[in-house]
Amino acid sequence: MRLGIVGTNWITDRMITAGRTIEGFEVTAVYSRTAERATAFAATYDIKHRFTDWQAFIVSDSYDAVYIATPNLLHAEQTMAALNAKKHVLCEKPLTLTAAEGQALFDCAKQNDVILMEAMKSTEAAAFNQLEKWLNDIGTIRRVNFHYNQYSSRYDKLKADVVENAFRPELGNGALTDLGVYTIAPLVRLFGLPLSVSAELHRLSTGADGQGTVIAKYSEMTAVLSFSKIINSYLPSEIIGEDGILTIDKISAPAIIKKYNRQGEEIERFEHHAQPMSYEIKTFMDACQSGSIHSSKEQMSMDTLRMLEIIKREAKIHE
Repeated sequence: MRLGIVGTNWITDRMITAGRTIEGFEVTAVYSRTAERATAFAATYDIKHRFTDWQAFIVSDSYDAVYIATPNLLHAEQTMAALNAKKHVLCEKPLTLTAAEGQALFDCAKQNDVILMEAMKSTEAAAFNQLEKWLNDIGTIRRVNFHYNQYSSRYDKLKADVVENAFRPELGNGALTDLGVYTIAPLVRLFGLPLSVSAELHRLSTGADGQGTVIAKYSEMTAVLSFSKIINSYLPSEIIGEDGILTIDKISAPAIIKKYNRQGEEIERFEHHAQPMSYEIKTFMDACQSGSIHSSKEQMSMDTLRMLEIIKREAKIHE
């Protein structure tokens, strides 16, 4: 698969590193707003075609699919343009900032007979697939604790009055959209939308949320989601049933899943050591080659966007 890149940042570096472990993966084009950045990025990864003109890039036949890793605010517009140019799209999470935008993109993909997939690496991982298989082994599930708390180096700059994109709400950034989605997506993938949601978000000086907590209630269980860009945490996430517990080492990139009985004894474990983003890339490539993608992926993306809107409403954030 020949891939065009939009967004030359650290996540793109990781994507290319992971992609190059997969047979048939090739980056053939890159777009950047500046010639300097496009040239430097192309040189680093030996990319043949480089663009600074958006329209020239989007209609180019130098690639078959595009990976979009720009600020969240730009996802909807850039993805729509790529889909209308008959390009397959792998777009970084969150796919968009509203459910209406997300639905419009999926509809556009269908109209143009191309693949649209949100780059949610966690739910494509082999460890997550194993987690799904073990859900029925722990009895009636009563509690879910998913968390992703990762101190951002950009927070130190913010405290020194230097504002970078990570803490600029006008770009759609903040703890909820940057990290919280990694707790929301697996929740709705496994259990669907909750019956009710309550949420609290802590606002920083820029207006961006630095951290948050969400309580999602289902008919038989309660999920607690926490996320932060201003603290670290290292404990695993959990799914707790009446007969046992499943733990996930890192909800954003699960690699080790453990199963415990009610007494706290480890009875089984699964782990993998592949590049975290390699699974989503392989899924995307397979979908582009087959011409179809499982409807559950669209459902998860849309439910994630619906949850984001509910959380913002409950936390009284108005964009």
